[in-house]
Amino acid sequence: MMNYEPLYVDFLVYFNRDQDYFECHEVLEELWLKKGRPPIYKGLLQVAVALFHFRNNNIHGARKMMAGAAAKLADYPGDSLGIRLDQLLTELNTYLSLLKSYEEKPFPYYDLTIEMWDAELIRLVQERSASLPPNIPQRRKPERGDKHKARDQAAHK
Repeated sequence: MMNYEPLYVDFLVYFNRDQDYFECHEVLEELWLKKGRPPIYKGLLQVAVALFHFRNNNIHGARKMMAGAAAKLADYPGDSLGIRLDQLLTELNTYLSLLKSYEEKPFPYYDLTIEMWDAELIRLVQERSASLPPNIPQRRKPERGDKHKARDQAAHK
């Protein structure tokens, strides 16, 4: 049985339930740093950032992040972290193909869903979803939260 980090569970709630990609970035970045920067977390983080950028009409940023995410996630088994990483990677590559020709063939923004296969992870996400309130309103512009302000202040002392 896999032991899932609470921040990872929060990431999945924010990603699938809320499509709150800014908050996805915040919680997964914290876990990524705590765990020593594993590329799989960086790849998932980049998926959220790519969708955040595209939703905000930053096509270049979306392409760059989606390409980085696809490259990082391709190195992992398709069932990693209790999710259908293989399915996510297929969807990412399709999205990236569309983004590469966006200027010639624009298309409307759409969300992605990260499908989970592990019953324990599904249970944890459902439980956490009931207790984790959505951010209303969602942050739609690149802005840093309190943890980044504290980190910046500590760095400038």
